[in-house]
Amino acid sequence: MKKTKYPISREFFPYSKFTPPVSRMFVKLAQKGMKTPGFIYKDSDVDVRVQKIPAYRGGEIELIIFTPKGIKTPAPCFIGIHGGGFVFEGFSSHFSHALTYAKEAKCVVVYVRYRLAPGYSFPYQQEDCYAALCYVQRNADKLGVDPGRIGIGGDSAGGTLSVTSCMMARDRGSILPLFQLLIYPWLDDRNVSESYHKYTDTPMWNSTLSKKVGPLTNPNPASTPLAYRSPVEAESFENLPPAYIEVAEFDPLHDDGVYYAQLLQSAGIQTELHETKGTMHGFDTKVNAPTTQRMLKSRTKFMKKMFNL
Repeated sequence: MKKTKYPISREFFPYSKFTPPVSRMFVKLAQKGMKTPGFIYKDSDVDVRVQKIPAYRGGEIELIIFTPKGIKTPAPCFIGIHGGGFVFEGFSSHFSHALTYAKEAKCVVVYVRYRLAPGYSFPYQQEDCYAALCYVQRNADKLGVDPGRIGIGGDSAGGTLSVTSCMMARDRGSILPLFQLLIYPWLDDRNVSESYHKYTDTPMWNSTLSKKVGPLTNPNPASTPLAYRSPVEAESFENLPPAYIEVAEFDPLHDDGVYYAQLLQSAGIQTELHETKGTMHGFDTKVNAPTTQRMLKSRTKFMKKMFNL
């Protein structure tokens, strides 16, 4: 079947020509092969260490903590949650962005390595990320961070898990994050949006892949509260933190971010919506692309504003 040609900017080549296969076997092989990139330990401006913490149902996950050298404490903190369809580890670009956020937003970045499907299906991912949020809040002194200035965010599946962490904090009476920073997030499990039906064969990610990954991540929907598996279907959006939402033009998840922004705004939540053009899902995997660099500046500008820097 011939693929549709989309006017995606050439700045994203070769990723604009790549679509990952999604199958149980491929996911298993990919999880074995994806490693934490060594370059994160070579940045002379940032100290990096790994901390293991308790997680959902007696498990354990890793936090990778990026601390700018010489930063004044208690410092602001950003909890970063990587995307990857809930089945893939973070890519090198996720770690590159973490370094950028630490240096440019002048904050400690806590990168969450939550457990992946299909070995761990919903709600493990949601609960692991919420456990990370609670750990940072409870151990703020030890981490050298300001408990009143802890934001959370992520891309794609990481955007989902950032939203669910905020909802869990609100629903369970925990301290809310200062903000939610969401990059082309997946937020609507109903699969009824115009962009979902339109972008069935876009590069990097498309709705055909979403259909394939669904049974791997969420085989028993009743085991997870509706709001935590399809956040836009939550009963209420009140008392959630301010949001920065970024969406890509040729992306089946485009409408998820736009709709969530509308829901937050209707609930009186301060929300910034940024619609990038000529972009596909995962465009910022091309770290040095001009649009990526521009949006990284936009994200860190928002973070610094929220951190009151």
